[in-house]
Amino acid sequence: MSIDIKIREIAPARVQTGLLAVPVTDKGLGEGLAKRLDRQLKGRLAALVKKSGFTAKSGSSLLVATHGVMPAGHVLLVGLGKQDEEESPHAWRVAGAVAAREAGRIWVDEAVFMLPPDRQTGMVAGAVAEGALLCAYRFDKYRSNGRRNGVPRTLVVGRNASGGSAALARAARQARVTASAVCLARDLVNEPASTATASYLSEQAVAHCVGEGLKVEVWGKRKIQQMKLAGLLAVNQGSREEPRFLHMRYRPKAKPRRKVALIGKGITFDSGGLSLKPPRSMETMKLDMAGGAAVIAVMSALPKLAPDVEVLGLVPATDNLPDGGAQKPGDVIRYLNGKTVEVMNTDAEGRLILADALLLAAREKPDCMINLATLTGACIVALGNELAGLFSNDGDLAETLTACGRDAGESLWRLPLPAEYREDIKSQVADIKNVGAGSAGAITAALFLQEFVDDVPWAHLDIAGPAFAGKDRVTCPKGGTGFGVRTLLNFLSCTGD
Repeated sequence: MSIDIKIREIAPARVQTGLLAVPVTDKGLGEGLAKRLDRQLKGRLAALVKKSGFTAKSGSSLLVATHGVMPAGHVLLVGLGKQDEEESPHAWRVAGAVAAREAGRIWVDEAVFMLPPDRQTGMVAGAVAEGALLCAYRFDKYRSNGRRNGVPRTLVVGRNASGGSAALARAARQARVTASAVCLARDLVNEPASTATASYLSEQAVAHCVGEGLKVEVWGKRKIQQMKLAGLLAVNQGSREEPRFLHMRYRPKAKPRRKVALIGKGITFDSGGLSLKPPRSMETMKLDMAGGAAVIAVMSALPKLAPDVEVLGLVPATDNLPDGGAQKPGDVIRYLNGKTVEVMNTDAEGRLILADALLLAAREKPDCMINLATLTGACIVALGNELAGLFSNDGDLAETLTACGRDAGESLWRLPLPAEYREDIKSQVADIKNVGAGSAGAITAALFLQEFVDDVPWAHLDIAGPAFAGKDRVTCPKGGTGFGVRTLLNFLSCTGD
């Protein structure tokens, strides 16, 4: 991320900058700074708004060159949506991203985003900064021609009132930590699967998860065997790459208010195993460790954000490949808790490795545990690519996560865990099987995971849809999105309040 975020007191009519971004709601130019700037530009803003049909919906913008009438080279109107929607942190996040994107398009070195007088808060400033930083993300490691489009070197978040600058600056620093974590998750997902192996994930966790209170252990195959992580070992049977199990723990300085366990699926490439996927379905299967990437990224941010919560992060990691030694449909796995699972489909492998991690997490009796996984195509069929499925055995936990996701701009939609569907995963030869009869696949996958959580409050986020963007978005280019990182960091900051 190449944008430097600064907080300054600004007089918008006199500031010399390449671009002056002014947020507006559906009220348009009827009030505030936009109206004053329109008078300074002799009505040109209003005329262009009328001619273009600009409606100020969230994500929209309108660029006007000032031609020397004022010191700023360009004025950019940035839409926030309806007036009652502007309180949403995500509306401001998108606005910051739009300002950075448009400044990049006209190749200015510096842009100013002017906060309205009644919105000069840490929440707004942080969201604007975070949006700009997320917009600046590029994965150009393997491109011979470098970056495809520009971003400004500096984004100044402007305020026209004295006092309160410390809170705004603190929010901007937190935004950089959060955005850096999201971009780490994106990098891990975007890396080719032949590079991003289980051992690579563990190396990245060790490199990035550093700081006071944070400890990382990497379990190799021998330790995994000693711990009897049967699901991970079974999925790994067809691979030439040894598995890894990442065990990360953050402890705050003071006595923690709560203990939270985060579990992420770390399938570094999913061919389907012997239940082989069609070729087109494998094209983006490097994304199948997006849940694990999100957990690593969250853990990396904790020493800087310092929540007073103990956090356990677990990531079982392997690829899922066909081989002479690969697990076969009909195999039976016996887990730590004695439960047996018949493997009917080797392409339903994520739940097999998550079961190991859920069992270990539940043994520590956390106040709650949350797993993230690109688990089922069925969830994409149900919810599309913008929403993640949320399953939980605890209503309060589900409500809190949904609210945290809303503020993060990461939408979660709660789906049911009907006991009647438990019949669908009963096995003839074992306790349960790893797939149902074919319908309600996202639900039966969640019911499978629930078998391993004991009575601990638990939530399962099926992020199969939003973990990978099929096209460029204003806050994220095509590729890994880092979905879940912001939601979990929000959750950890409010846990126990």
